[in-house]
Amino acid sequence: MLDASHIAALQDQFTAHGHDPSLPAASASSSFDQLVLDQHQANFDLWHCEDQARDPLASDHSIVLVKHRIDRLNQNRNDLAEQIDMALLALADQNGAAPLHSESPGLIIDRLSILALKIYHTREQLDRSTPEHRMRNQSRLVVLNEQRTDLAACLDNLWADVLSGRRRFKLYRQLKMYNDPTLNPVLYTRSPN
Repeated sequence: MLDASHIAALQDQFTAHGHDPSLPAASASSSFDQLVLDQHQANFDLWHCEDQARDPLASDHSIVLVKHRIDRLNQNRNDLAEQIDMALLALADQNGAAPLHSESPGLIIDRLSILALKIYHTREQLDRSTPEHRMRNQSRLVVLNEQRTDLAACLDNLWADVLSGRRRFKLYRQLKMYNDPTLNPVLYTRSPN
């Protein structure tokens, strides 16, 4: 069920299609794949919203709208990482005595998603500007690919250890406060209730 190279391929295909709709779209072959794609879409949309937020020519009003969208997307991204973990917890008969792993598979998949976006956007830089710029980004691309290879291996190893009873993981809720009108002081002090 969990295969890091398959997840990375889905994320890469989604990213390529998202930037060039003439390329084939990523398709989910399972409900788990769909969760991975939904979570990656949240990161994809978040990446591009954050680019808009950094536009030095954007109006204050535009920045406010983009910032609110970033908050919603980030909440969705975290919710989907939790849903990935819930789906995996439902599949794994974990050994309660096994050592606890500090990072859940859903959070690792989230990091792989971000690396897929960094790799795509760094590759774009290879066709731009000066030879020095291209060389700098070629070096960055080597590092990013190594990081993704390492992280994918960590995910596969964690899942194999969970299935064999050597390690376990928990669902770690993000419990974001900034979108909750009952927890964010700026929101609840303005509320009529």
